[in-house]
Amino acid sequence: MAIFEITDKKVKRIKPTEFKIEKDLQNLVEQNLETFFNCRLVASEFSTGNLHSGRIDTLAISEDNNPVIIEYKKVASSDLINQSLFYLHWITDHKGDFQVAVNNVIQEKIEVDWSDIRVICIAPEFKKYDLHAVQVMGANIELWQYKIYENGIISIEEVFKRTETRTQTSIESNGKNPVMVEAGKKAAETRKNATYTIDEHIDKVNDNLKELLNEIREYIVTLDISIEETPKKYYIAYKTTQNFVCIETQKKKLVLFLKLNPDEIEKLPKQARDVRNIGHFGTGDLEFTIKDINDFVDSKDLINKSLINIGG
Repeated sequence: MAIFEITDKKVKRIKPTEFKIEKDLQNLVEQNLETFFNCRLVASEFSTGNLHSGRIDTLAISEDNNPVIIEYKKVASSDLINQSLFYLHWITDHKGDFQVAVNNVIQEKIEVDWSDIRVICIAPEFKKYDLHAVQVMGANIELWQYKIYENGIISIEEVFKRTETRTQTSIESNGKNPVMVEAGKKAAETRKNATYTIDEHIDKVNDNLKELLNEIREYIVTLDISIEETPKKYYIAYKTTQNFVCIETQKKKLVLFLKLNPDEIEKLPKQARDVRNIGHFGTGDLEFTIKDINDFVDSKDLINKSLINIGG
């Protein structure tokens, strides 16, 4: 994709460049982990010990308290995927080492969520063979491709997702929405080794709210084909590169947590409140309570703003 800079109604093509050394790429990502992936740094060049003789480029923890492994290459290389797969297996067998590393760095008690481990591979290019290999493996590996330009602009996008892209919204003859069916498949794939399910969250609400919850789920996942629905221990998360809304299910109400700055909302609806200084499980600083369909209608604008806010 060509990039142009506009100056006085004239355009100048911006030439791509490259990092001098791989460490420059790593340093940039680590210094901006929250912006890129909404993660906190745990360790750089984390040693896997004498027996395994390896070093994880970047070890982090996600906003959902999942372990995150990030590996880099400044040139296209299939070794990146092999290394990442090795470290994925290593960390699964060394949960205690990760917990100790987290405790040493983060000055708060963190309950690590081992139901999902993110492995992120970052390179300027991936070959078709790499994409096919990751797909066949079925491992939880994300492939992210970057491009850096001479004016200091960098782009980064996910080029491989763990499941196929959803289709457009329509109702099948059996009455099931294919978007919701695909979202369910995607949740099942990403949670196949997990202990949390969508049904567990649905079962928490009373019968009057079950249908409304499914309407909200359908609305969110149809905003963009890149949105993932992931059940967590205390909430259902919806994300692209990071969470933009989390739904906490309770018996008589649904509580949304949105990635919005309450100070930037001109007039907070009566159902919303600032929770920056209030403990809560869902990620996001704005809480919105839904008890009926009217509340859901009022929430739609904020849900959309939250998606835009994270760059969706």
